[in-house]
Amino acid sequence: MPSPFAKNLRLRPSILTLFILLTVPVFFAIVAVNYVSNEKIARDNADELIGRFSVEAIQNTQHLFDPIKSLVRSAAAIGSEQPEFFESNRSLKYLFSILQHSDRIISMYVGLNDGSFRQARQIDPAVEIQGKLPPAGTRYADRWIAPQGGSAPVDHYLFLDADRKELGLSEQTTSYDPRARLWYRTAQQTGELSVSDVDVFATLGLVGFTVGAPFYVDGTLRGVAAADITLDGLSDYLAERKISNGTLSYILDHQGRVIANSERVKTYASHNGRVELQHITSLGNELPAIAFGFRPRSNEKMFSFAHGGKEYVARLASLPPEFGKKWQLFVITPLDDFTSAFDEQNKRLALFGAIAIVVQICIIYFLSSVVSSPLERLALKVTKIQDLEGDNLPPLKSPIREVAVLARAIDTLDSAVKSFAAFVPVGLVRQLLDSEQKLVLGGHSRFLTIFFSDLEGFSTMSEEVPSQELLLRVSAYLGVVTHAVNMEHGTIDKFIGDGVMAFWGAPALLEDHAQRSCFAALRIREGMKELNAGWEAAGTRPLNVRIGIHSDAVLVGNIGSKERMSYTVMGDGVNIAARLEGINKEYGTGICISHAVFKEAGERLCVRPIDDVTVKGRRSKIPIYELVGAYGIGPEFEPDEAILRLCKLTRIAYNALVAEDYATALSRYQEISVEYPDDPVARAMAKRLATIDPSRLVPLQMSR
Repeated sequence: MPSPFAKNLRLRPSILTLFILLTVPVFFAIVAVNYVSNEKIARDNADELIGRFSVEAIQNTQHLFDPIKSLVRSAAAIGSEQPEFFESNRSLKYLFSILQHSDRIISMYVGLNDGSFRQARQIDPAVEIQGKLPPAGTRYADRWIAPQGGSAPVDHYLFLDADRKELGLSEQTTSYDPRARLWYRTAQQTGELSVSDVDVFATLGLVGFTVGAPFYVDGTLRGVAAADITLDGLSDYLAERKISNGTLSYILDHQGRVIANSERVKTYASHNGRVELQHITSLGNELPAIAFGFRPRSNEKMFSFAHGGKEYVARLASLPPEFGKKWQLFVITPLDDFTSAFDEQNKRLALFGAIAIVVQICIIYFLSSVVSSPLERLALKVTKIQDLEGDNLPPLKSPIREVAVLARAIDTLDSAVKSFAAFVPVGLVRQLLDSEQKLVLGGHSRFLTIFFSDLEGFSTMSEEVPSQELLLRVSAYLGVVTHAVNMEHGTIDKFIGDGVMAFWGAPALLEDHAQRSCFAALRIREGMKELNAGWEAAGTRPLNVRIGIHSDAVLVGNIGSKERMSYTVMGDGVNIAARLEGINKEYGTGICISHAVFKEAGERLCVRPIDDVTVKGRRSKIPIYELVGAYGIGPEFEPDEAILRLCKLTRIAYNALVAEDYATALSRYQEISVEYPDDPVARAMAKRLATIDPSRLVPLQMSR
């Protein structure tokens, strides 16, 4: 319900709101400007670092290969100038000197066009050579293969320690032919220094790539000098040089397959001597795959994307054409690696500002409450008066004269409204307060459900029971009725001695007014069972309630005179409801409803037909029913198997009665009386059919 004070400004909130509107936006503007500035600085810094890293990484990758390329060119130049140099093992010391030039070179070798091969290489003591582990302390090996004419060539391994002292020799025939290897064929085809695609190093059991250069004698290919570098070495290089802790770097081939990565994760597999590189989108980490999907297709500019609640910046840059391979450097870094320091500063600023604002709000709140608290308590009291709910609030005492006078006036208003609501339906009072309209005479027609209840044998009981006790017992009964009606959102019209008149559907509209009235009647029945149990235990006579319910179009509104009026209902439907309450006496029933009620709410009700009756002044008959239970409002209201069977048998007898088969109807009612000897309806109908000539049987007329 809207508050009467909703359209007006309250004092204390107004003061607080004014302070907040003047200070908080300024504070947040400062924080926002600071945040945006820091964010821009961090992003520019990230872009600059990524750009610088990309340039440096590409240059360093080139520098990584350039010395090796120079060494390989030097070896090829010697092969061209001194063809016989690589035909003997004296060249092994020279190859070893190249091997020691860089830790990234794992082997240096020369293959000649006659199939001979000489190599200086590093040795892993844990990897078998020619079927057995090398001697302990082995660090290097000299290897040579010389053609043997028609016989199979022999593969020689001379194992060396770190000082090139000989530790052992291993020999074994081999089918290895350097001329069939990818590095040899690539150099032969290009005719110049080149970097091979990733391949398996047959002699090392490793995966990597080769820098090779051919050398010629008199225009004829004499051989190829080459050096091997593993992918692990290139991955180590990327891992050692990161922009930030969260940076990921990848070297990709022209198809997006991973050659090296800063995570040092194996991204290749070897199958029958062929290497299969994983694509950047098929790694275990989904971040590079997502970043690769966001890359710009038309340029190599920096780009950003979001993933997992974080923002990243990335760049995909190609190595220059003179490198000889269409490789790309792919760098991904989280933006918060650069903004974390700024974020901490922003958080501290926001926390300090928030604490300062909270402290100021608390001070202003306290000062404003000194003035506004009495007025707010009075406003709350007026709201409670309008809601017609809750207990009375304690009287307000204020040293301020005007506030004290206002408080006394509101206390008087509270008493007057509550007294008014005790005599007028609460719903009407609330409606008048909500609409701010004055009470005027008048009404309108509306389809409602009308309810009447009365106590059985009240006149006799009033003569036997002392007046004070009678008043207490009747009050208890009226309390049960009032509670049930209010619980089902009904409106109590008036108390008529021991009777109650109520209706549903006004002043508030209810789509299920008929159903709610029946539920209220059943709640009254259960409530009276509890009261009667207590009275019987105390040795006093129980009270039996009779209820009649009818749905009809009636006139509802303020009826009376200007000096005194009542919000009530009028019409023929009210008369029928009252007579339905009275007809319970004829059939011994407790709750009697009309066919109109059953038609409106029958789907959730358990009823049995009683009879077709007439109303004085009407020609048509009205089917009436006894309400015995309901579904969906509690197990105590649902009928048991015996009640359901009684309803079924009664319906069969009633159908025979309606069909004017009076003999069958009488027989059916007598059968019910035998099975249910305490059933008043069957007993009354059987007695009526048995004592009256069927040809002269007329419907019972309802009367008050």
